[in-house]
Amino acid sequence: MTTLSKSLLLFFGGVLFGTAGIKILSSRDAKKVYTHCTAATLRAKDCVAKTATTIQENAEDILAEAKQINAEREKEDTAICGNKPEEESDNDAE
Repeated sequence: MTTLSKSLLLFFGGVLFGTAGIKILSSRDAKKVYTHCTAATLRAKDCVAKTATTIQENAEDILAEAKQINAEREKEDTAICGNKPEEESDNDAE
């Protein structure tokens, strides 16, 4: 076989293979697979979004409770010492 006939054979084989591939990828069965994969991806996206929202809400709750604990401790320190810690350092300088 000459180089030209090998090249033509490979070219037409590629065209035939490409055409068959396009037919397979655009078939009804392939579209069903694409649809199911897309639906699964959307379900996963919703699940991840719900999880992220839950984590964010929990983090906000933790932050609010931590601020409340610090506010209560500051009140206790004020009741015990009579002054806030910042005020004590100002009074010592006078």
